[in-house]
Amino acid sequence: MQPIQLINPDEVIVVVDDSPDIFILFQDFLSSQGFTVLHATTAAELFNLLPTSNVALALLDIGLPDRSGIEILPELVLHYPDLAIIMITGTADLQTALSCLRLGADDYLTKPMHLVDLYHAINATLEKRRLVIDNRIYQQKLETTNVRTQFLHQLNLKMNTAYLSSAELDDVLQAILVGITAGEGLQFNRAFLALFDQEHQILQGRLAIGPSSREEAGRVWEEIKIKDLHLSDIIQNFKDSKQDTGQGVNQIIRELSIPATATEHTLIRACAERKSVFVEHGQAPNYPVTAQLLDLLQGDTFIIVPLFSPSQSLGVIIADNFITQRPISAGDIMDLEIFASQASLAIEHSYLYTSILHKMQELEDVTQELEKNKDLLVDAERYAALGHMSAQLVHAIRNPITSIGGTATLLTRKVTDPDILKFLDRMAQDAAKIESTLEDLFNFVAEDETEKTSQPLYPLIRKSVMLLYGTMKKQGIIYKLNLNEPGPSLHIDGQKIRQMLLHLFRNAVEAMPNGGLLSINVKQDPESVSIIIADSGIGIPNANIARVTDPFFTTKIYGTGMGLTLVKKIVAEHQGTFSLQPGPVSGTVATVTLPLDNGSYPPTS
Repeated sequence: MQPIQLINPDEVIVVVDDSPDIFILFQDFLSSQGFTVLHATTAAELFNLLPTSNVALALLDIGLPDRSGIEILPELVLHYPDLAIIMITGTADLQTALSCLRLGADDYLTKPMHLVDLYHAINATLEKRRLVIDNRIYQQKLETTNVRTQFLHQLNLKMNTAYLSSAELDDVLQAILVGITAGEGLQFNRAFLALFDQEHQILQGRLAIGPSSREEAGRVWEEIKIKDLHLSDIIQNFKDSKQDTGQGVNQIIRELSIPATATEHTLIRACAERKSVFVEHGQAPNYPVTAQLLDLLQGDTFIIVPLFSPSQSLGVIIADNFITQRPISAGDIMDLEIFASQASLAIEHSYLYTSILHKMQELEDVTQELEKNKDLLVDAERYAALGHMSAQLVHAIRNPITSIGGTATLLTRKVTDPDILKFLDRMAQDAAKIESTLEDLFNFVAEDETEKTSQPLYPLIRKSVMLLYGTMKKQGIIYKLNLNEPGPSLHIDGQKIRQMLLHLFRNAVEAMPNGGLLSINVKQDPESVSIIIADSGIGIPNANIARVTDPFFTTKIYGTGMGLTLVKKIVAEHQGTFSLQPGPVSGTVATVTLPLDNGSYPPTS
């Protein structure tokens, strides 16, 4: 006879009969087949045994001393549905057998019996039990898969019908984490989400769902059971509850902050390689697992799944069974990767939506600023054109005129003829007039009175850089504004400061005809504010750095000299300082330092 297989190795068979001889007979036979056999002489002993032992099959005598086997049969079927039952009796009564089968017994044997018949009855009953249990498990998995499929379908509809705002993204991410932890979802105990910041410099914890302790888990699961909550109910309850993100698992995830440069960190490597990492008992094949990560999660077994789009890494989802300690299977990991792909899609859509809004706002700002500041742009063009022209005039006229005037003056000292002296004086006077005209070209900036008021600095910077938005886009220049809000207020002439900024921005853009990076930073100390404008262009030769603000000095790399002379003049009018330095790698760094608005204003010029 082939050995009969139970579902689990710890399952046992119980013989419920008050006859010691029957028990010994069954025990000898069943033990030889590899079963563990227990004995109950009464119905009461059987009910005491069932909660503490994993009983697969009961060989139940009908005639028990305290209660009839037929009487307790419905209770056993109701409270222990996975228990297989074979009724044993000393009478071969067909009606009794049919009654037992109707009440839920799996088979019916009469004493005395052949051991072969007992073997076949046990084998058939346990096989039937296995099929019933397997069918129920498969049905549950099918229902769970159907629920997950519907859940993922709803997420897909959400993300395919519209771009996601920041608020909607949070809702979708919460729904995904609930799906990972809910009983109708993946049934993980806890789920953590970490995303890279906007500059992709830091992997920062953002959101988590799950109980903080076994006690909290017990309360949550009991509430779900009592209220018969389904996945959609749990998601809605989570949104309505407005949980305190400073407590529990959210406090854990908020402490997670890893620099993107930590390339050997488990989470950063998972993102870089776009591979899931299964950490079991604090170890992961080919991946170092830091003690800090284990301490933070307060567990040593979890799965890390990366979030990514075709163009970039987005972050990670971490899930574990911290409370139940249920093993994480390959199927669990595969299902989690499906959920992670939905999270990646949601995040990418949100980023695209935010980027589009930002571009639209930029274009709107550019249009408004161009409309409002046509004159400022015209002035900037005038400065540039007149600067070029002035440089040409200086080169072509000033030196010869100076020579003519000097020569005429020298000749007046050697000539005594009155008529000749008259002509020499006229030549010297006319040469002086021409030199004065050239001087006027240098001083072509209108001497408008400076009108200072207390104004916020950041809006002036933003509006000025917007005026060159089209040129920067055309030349492939990326600009970065590093402004820590709300920013300082200064006692300044806003129009002149914008004129100054526009010249500096324009010169930086002209230094990068083939594209580059324009970086604008503001640093503040107790006494002053520094505006630091750095470009990645070719830069200014060291020999020319000191001359670029001289009148009429021209270079094809960094402006004409006239604009920077105006910059220097405006900065001086505001009791500030201006400097140019070579960039740390390439390009030029222009620094304007202005005094802070402290309530004590110097007189305006």
